[in-house]
Amino acid sequence: MMERERSIDTLARYMMYTAVAVVILAICWFFRDVIVYMLAAGLVSLIGRPIMTFFNRLKIKGKGLPSWIYAILTLIIVIGLFLAVLATIIPIIAGIAKDISMVNVEHAASSISIPLKEINDFLITRFPSLGSDFRIETAILNEVKHLNFINVSLFSSIINSVASFIASFGVGIFSVMFIAFFFLKDEKLFANIIGALVPDKHEANAREAYKDIEHLLSRYFIGLIVEIFGIALIDFLGLVFIVRLGFNASIGIAFICGVLNIIPYVGPFIGGVIGTVLAVVMKYCCNMPVGLDVNFWVFIIIIVAIFWFAQIIDGLIYQPVIYSNSIKANALEIFIVLLMAGYMGGILGMLVAIPCYTVIRVIAARFFQNVKFIRKLTGGISR
Repeated sequence: MMERERSIDTLARYMMYTAVAVVILAICWFFRDVIVYMLAAGLVSLIGRPIMTFFNRLKIKGKGLPSWIYAILTLIIVIGLFLAVLATIIPIIAGIAKDISMVNVEHAASSISIPLKEINDFLITRFPSLGSDFRIETAILNEVKHLNFINVSLFSSIINSVASFIASFGVGIFSVMFIAFFFLKDEKLFANIIGALVPDKHEANAREAYKDIEHLLSRYFIGLIVEIFGIALIDFLGLVFIVRLGFNASIGIAFICGVLNIIPYVGPFIGGVIGTVLAVVMKYCCNMPVGLDVNFWVFIIIIVAIFWFAQIIDGLIYQPVIYSNSIKANALEIFIVLLMAGYMGGILGMLVAIPCYTVIRVIAARFFQNVKFIRKLTGGISR
């Protein structure tokens, strides 16, 4: 009888836990925008934490300024750097788009007539059903002509969507900066929130886990920013001095490649393809005196070699520092995590895989240290 009552109590307890979990998930879903704002604010505070730490060490006659002033200065620096990058890059990318939109088809055809002939001959040989008069450039132009670019209802819908996005984006930015201000002002705020949510016996471990997570993720995201600009710098130097593509075009293409590089494995390939296509279009399809005066295929090989060299530097220097040293995980471990995340969530899953895995590893290291597998896997993760 007592055993039956114990089983009923256990079942009731599990049902209660399940009900609480469902309610929590429902609340999180209902307030998902607020949660996204808090996560974004946490990211901003992680990036700004080293700046805040630097300010806290500054002393004037042995005294420092109030923390709220340092928090405001930190946000101004972070936002200022972000806006400076946008103000530099957006006009350049817009200029590249404008140049490409003014493609001279006749000039392009005459510039790449020999490579096009080689491609056409190859396609006709491999696919006889295309016919001896097949021309890939003609096929592409015919498809473009059949596209309906003017759609009034679609244009109106796009305008409304953009207006709605701008309004929502403005509210989101203000919310993120407001929350980030308090995270920066009181570095223990988030730790106190976590401490209030866990049982007393686990509070000390939870606070230590938060410190480890904050430390590791701060290093990771700052390293990611360094990687973006490091890859962009290598690509820029190669494009401007070797390919001679022009200053603005080189910056624009290099920045695109640098940003796409943060997508594990597929990002560098996508960036290389886009960069190569843009460089070829600007040299051979636009009336612009840019690009190295070499054979078409040699030109492509040089561009690919530059992107390939950047990836070698990334693989030998940037990634070991960012992935292995900053989050204290080995290369095989990271590869398996990214592979699993890619299967589950695609590119978005791969982007959030490392931060999420870092959080899981730290929690496991703090709360399940008695398990041998976890102890071996997370050894040395704590500061």
